[in-house]
Amino acid sequence: MEVFLAGFLGGVIRGLVGITKYMTAAPSKKRALWDGYIFLTLLSSGGMGLLAGVFIAEDPRFALLAGYAGTDFVEGLFKLRMKQYSW
Repeated sequence: MEVFLAGFLGGVIRGLVGITKYMTAAPSKKRALWDGYIFLTLLSSGGMGLLAGVFIAEDPRFALLAGYAGTDFVEGLFKLRMKQYSW
């Protein structure tokens, strides 16, 4: 159980890092964040971290790292795909 929580926590930490980067970006890149976005970001990054942590069933420390790295990997893929579309 603690391995799953560690994976979830790793994902949430990565989500917080992403939100912090977004909020402290250059003034020309800053956008307003609404509470729903923050909640959804933390929930989804925690879920992805939980999934990554599932594969590390032995050590909570590795599950935490897998949760962080797994969320970072998915975020990078998402950014690459979104660049292809012109909204």
